[in-house]
Amino acid sequence: MRYFVIAGERSGDMHAARLIDQLRKQDSNAEIFAWGGDLMQAAGARLLQHYQEISFMGLWEVIKNLGVINKKLSLCKSHISEHQPDVLILVDFPGFNLRMAEFGKSRGIKTSYYISPKIWAWKKGRIKKIRQFVDQMLVILPFETEFYKALNYPVKYVGNPLVESIEDYSYDFSGLEQLKESDWKKVAVLPGSRSQEVEKAISVINQLARQRPEILFLVAGVDNLPVEAYQGISSLENVSIHYNKTYELLRMADVAIVTSGTATLETAIVGTLQVVVYKTSWLTYLIGRMLVKIQFISLVNLIAGKRVVEELIQSDYSADVILNHVEMLLHNQEAVSKMKDGYAEIRERLGQKKAAQNAASEIISMLK
Repeated sequence: MRYFVIAGERSGDMHAARLIDQLRKQDSNAEIFAWGGDLMQAAGARLLQHYQEISFMGLWEVIKNLGVINKKLSLCKSHISEHQPDVLILVDFPGFNLRMAEFGKSRGIKTSYYISPKIWAWKKGRIKKIRQFVDQMLVILPFETEFYKALNYPVKYVGNPLVESIEDYSYDFSGLEQLKESDWKKVAVLPGSRSQEVEKAISVINQLARQRPEILFLVAGVDNLPVEAYQGISSLENVSIHYNKTYELLRMADVAIVTSGTATLETAIVGTLQVVVYKTSWLTYLIGRMLVKIQFISLVNLIAGKRVVEELIQSDYSADVILNHVEMLLHNQEAVSKMKDGYAEIRERLGQKKAAQNAASEIISMLK
């Protein structure tokens, strides 16, 4: 069969790559075309467009790049028409992917959505498009099943892909041995994968490192950004930047400072204590306050249904406030135990299903 997979960011590339691998294992005749990233290409898809060309974060950034986005929408439609897939597989990235779902449906192409749009947070009205244009919704967060049930739209919980990927991960501490064995207190910093996120994080990391020279800050760099993105902290003696070693840094760290997103759940599954941070433009934030209808922003707290980790947003995303919470997790055993108990509840809710394997089976079954 012929598959066309679309992912629009780094985490989507990772999850889509595992799905592509499973599609190829379960369908020996699979032809897979993709808009996505390097991991999807390495998994066996023919990459037609890299997600770096279509990924913009925040309302203002989207508005500024509307011309580019519209051109990419047209190009994607032409690629779909050219390759005539049996199914369009959409991975998160709703602003773009729901338009592709509508286009695919208009061409008589089956549509499967793997990793639901976060309509439980905002734009609940998107359920109308989902009902119209999405033949199959495969969700990875347990609470999404009940959410969609209340909207009379059947979905399938296939498991969470992070559980399997982290359990199967082979830790490689080569090049980190000296840091790992040092007696320093270690704080991992996951500043995000987008340039806007990293830019906001650099000045805060700089302040943290200067205020606490006795703490070693382990920064998880991403290779989809130029090394210059981290130059504001690269010369500091107690800051160490490492690429493609995120899980290793989390395992080494006493506490992590994590930019809100998939990484918060990854940190919880690894088991590292964390403080969640997030900052965007004030325009995007103010509009978000009016539109977003959820109590928490981190996946950890959303899955638990209660506050397990602290969330420091906008003006609270500052060196002084972050240090207060880091100190608590370094020295307050009651706070440590409470967070670890919350992590255990989350793991139980996520279960042990193999998400990519289950998703591939569901997609192939739908086509048959």
